[in-house]
Amino acid sequence: MTTMKQIAKELGVSVSSVSLVLNNRDHGRIKPAKAKQIRQTAERLGYQPNPLARSLRTSKTGLLGFISEDVATTPFAGGIIQGAQDAARASGYIMLTVNAKGAAEEEEDVAALRRYGVDGFLYAKMYNRVTTIPDYLRGSPIVLVDATDADGVSPSVEPDEYLIGVDATNALIRAGAKRIAYIGCQDPLIAQRERSRGYRQALKDAGIPILDSMMIKVGDNERALRDVERLFDDEHPDGFFCFNDARAWYVYESAARRGLTVGRDISVVGVDNHLVLAQTMTPRLSTVALPHYEMGYWAVSQLVSNIRHEHINMNDMPETLASLPPLGGPYPAKIHCPLIYKESLVGGETD
Repeated sequence: MTTMKQIAKELGVSVSSVSLVLNNRDHGRIKPAKAKQIRQTAERLGYQPNPLARSLRTSKTGLLGFISEDVATTPFAGGIIQGAQDAARASGYIMLTVNAKGAAEEEEDVAALRRYGVDGFLYAKMYNRVTTIPDYLRGSPIVLVDATDADGVSPSVEPDEYLIGVDATNALIRAGAKRIAYIGCQDPLIAQRERSRGYRQALKDAGIPILDSMMIKVGDNERALRDVERLFDDEHPDGFFCFNDARAWYVYESAARRGLTVGRDISVVGVDNHLVLAQTMTPRLSTVALPHYEMGYWAVSQLVSNIRHEHINMNDMPETLASLPPLGGPYPAKIHCPLIYKESLVGGETD
């Protein structure tokens, strides 16, 4: 087994220098070129850190706890876990994931993770919301994912919901739409409020009248389809910004019933980049991709930075659709979501 002493001897450096680099504590202490050389030599010689020795030396286990509310069991946000796992692996951590149903089960899961000695927690929610961190999670490093701390204390990351509305509406405007409708959500979510605010702002900036009659909130049933059909008949929109890809289906169905073709007669933009809906609707749906992977990666990087009390270099992270905000605040950190162009915009570009 290769030791730090052997690496130091081969390079003619001190063991302490090797230790700083291999424990990711070299920022500002070891010249980058030398740190790179140490890492390359360690990899070439097959160096493997001893996690037990490290935990005894640092009082850290190298374990992170991921507490989710339905995130672990939904295809919508599985990318959060993948991004978090990739970032944990890059920093030498292992992530333990639990999916809790209700506060009582969640408290039991947190207690179990504490018995394993996790160094910190990710606390993930389905749908962006303001969340109060429960007392049983306090006292440990914690980062919220797709949520905002109600007390404004803990770091958090979320999609930039406002810019989703701005970008989607601007895409419709560039496609030539003049009467742009918003098919919203009935639930009082941050996403609903901010996306509709971005929609209004984009219309205002373009000099297009903002009409309450062009904005509706629908659920996910037959009544929703009837509401969208009524909007078609009463207001005759030529562009539709939909709260999500699922609601865009009502627009496609209503258009087909009226002999209209999406991408030729009307333009449509959704949100989610749903792997089934956005790819299988005909024509394919232009949509804003939510940054699930990016949120998971950023959250772990921020958590590890807080645990180690040092800067985490994210220059080597995998290529992603959305760029990541800097670590260290302000919070909530907001990720600008990319719009994926397909065929649902009149005269528009496609990916």
